[in-house]
Amino acid sequence: MTALGRGFFSERMPLRRVRAPRWAEQEGTWRQARPELINATLRRALARPSGNWFVLAASREITGERPFGRTVAGVELVAWRDGRGTLRIGPGACPHLGAPLSEAGVHRGRLVCRWHGMCLGEDSAGWRLFPAHDDGVLAWVRLDAVGGEVPLPAPVLPRRPPLDKSISAVATAIGVCEVQDVVANRLDPWHGSWFHPYSFANLTVLRTPDPDEGDVFEVAVSFRLARGVGVPVRATFSAPEPRTIVMRIVAGEGVGSVVETHATPLGRNSAGRPTTAVIEAIAAHSARPGFRAARSAASVVRPLMRWAALRLWRDDLAYAERRYDLRTRPTS
Repeated sequence: MTALGRGFFSERMPLRRVRAPRWAEQEGTWRQARPELINATLRRALARPSGNWFVLAASREITGERPFGRTVAGVELVAWRDGRGTLRIGPGACPHLGAPLSEAGVHRGRLVCRWHGMCLGEDSAGWRLFPAHDDGVLAWVRLDAVGGEVPLPAPVLPRRPPLDKSISAVATAIGVCEVQDVVANRLDPWHGSWFHPYSFANLTVLRTPDPDEGDVFEVAVSFRLARGVGVPVRATFSAPEPRTIVMRIVAGEGVGSVVETHATPLGRNSAGRPTTAVIEAIAAHSARPGFRAARSAASVVRPLMRWAALRLWRDDLAYAERRYDLRTRPTS
């Protein structure tokens, strides 16, 4: 036994030795990753109701000190917090002469336009607030004119571990693709050990979606932490609404932890191609006593969680962008 001996890998520790074949010697998963299965699951996901709610940003990104601006589905938006800390979201253009309100000041909970000093905080002529929802991790906006669905009073939210007993982090990346390309990536778990060998090993799909049984993927996988060392878990993937995929740990270390991948359409870039924001919310939870110490160091842990998420999405956005290119490529 080395320094990482038998005692180190006891039931008291989540770490295990990862014995995995070399990358090229893994068993191929292309037979299991059937396009018709992925596409059928995607169609069902895209057909689910969202109530016209879109994820705008991480809750922490929106403060009462300065406005936050982002275009969602072609709609220019500005978000801030009023004097009570309540999330407010309105059109991003001043109703006076169209100044960008993302550059406004915030004074006593109201926006102050930098062009002519117009104050905005409540509905006014030509400028009406959008319904907004803050779930403690993410800020949502309801865009009824864009969504075209029957509005819901709140977003379709997955179950999360309690905020006071977890560590949450949000990572955002932007790709040149559409929402469906991001969702399709997450509905293909078979690519994990092949496309992300630095993070996943021994990934096996245990259950595939069945609309009569919840439309859920279940996988067994080891999260790599270092060479030869990882954390084995079982996880499920499901799509509660058309722009969200939820991964939930159901067995192994961190039971109850979730990773929510939200795809928010932004608009079109200068080349006229669609852009989509991947806004990923991670809520990590553990029943182990040591996790309490980790929570006390959340300010250090959160950047590491964001880094790990963005490392994966560096590759997965290439996957999503490639999918978009292939399905929109003109046929000769």
